[in-house]
Amino acid sequence: MHATLPLLIHDNFPAIKRKTLETLQVNLGYKCNQSCLHCHVNAGPGRTEMMAQATVEALLHFIDSSTVRTLDLTGGAPELHPFFRTIVSAARERGMEVVDRCNLTVLLEPGQEDTAEFLVENKTKVVASLPCYLRDNVDRQRGDGTFTASLKVLHRLNDLGYGNPGSGLQLDLVFNPQGPVLPPPQEALEQDYKRHLAEEYGITFNHLLTLANMPIHRFGSTLISRGEFDDYMALLKGAHQDSNMAAVMCRSLISVDWQGYVYDCDFNQMLDLPLQIDARPKLHISDLTGIDLRNYAIQVAGHCYACTAGQGSGCGGALEY
Repeated sequence: MHATLPLLIHDNFPAIKRKTLETLQVNLGYKCNQSCLHCHVNAGPGRTEMMAQATVEALLHFIDSSTVRTLDLTGGAPELHPFFRTIVSAARERGMEVVDRCNLTVLLEPGQEDTAEFLVENKTKVVASLPCYLRDNVDRQRGDGTFTASLKVLHRLNDLGYGNPGSGLQLDLVFNPQGPVLPPPQEALEQDYKRHLAEEYGITFNHLLTLANMPIHRFGSTLISRGEFDDYMALLKGAHQDSNMAAVMCRSLISVDWQGYVYDCDFNQMLDLPLQIDARPKLHISDLTGIDLRNYAIQVAGHCYACTAGQGSGCGGALEY
């Protein structure tokens, strides 16, 4: 059990149920070329967990019999998975939207020289982490040299058409706060990002997605070590908005781990809180074929307040945007 879970399960987060399933978010593995301070997955270069081919096949079989229309690929760095291109191509052949949650710098790694062109060919939506538009803040959160490397990749994506009006190639950036605070209003920060990146570096993008930091894994452990965990949880709970409950991502999404087990969201996956159906044990994606998930209860705990605090937060950014 994750160290922060006992601190989270006693928070009385409101009950919530599922709507029609629209998005399948798949964690292809925890291997990453970076080790970011805010990473709730605890990913890094030393992680070896990667999804097996049989599990990939089970995913595609589930998709063929489901209402899913969006495949959201994450990690780690999903591009490092040996079947990344196979999965993207298979989903696009099925007419699905594919989202690649890219840390940008992975596209500079050996073997990734033509990944950007592959993404273009498959009209893959790129959601890229850039937690600030200032060099020092990015390097402090993600490692020295990360900002310069990220700009290099953003220029390349722009040159290929990403983020350009009328190209059909969507490039969104992701902001995370530097510490235990809520993200600022998304719309205003997006304008700041666009102005600064365009004026200083000639970079364009479509949207900025603001995400609250989750009090779990690496970030949660940092809060505990600094004696800030309780204060951060009080901040999240105090900023809870009931109006955000209808739009939280878990109502129309399921998360699948590298072994194929299913969770209500990526954050529950990291806490090992599996999707629950009729008191059945931990479910594999192959167990869900033909099951209508509507109206099933979602597993909740204190970390869920990060999704409902203030303007709300989820994999698609602010909920009130």
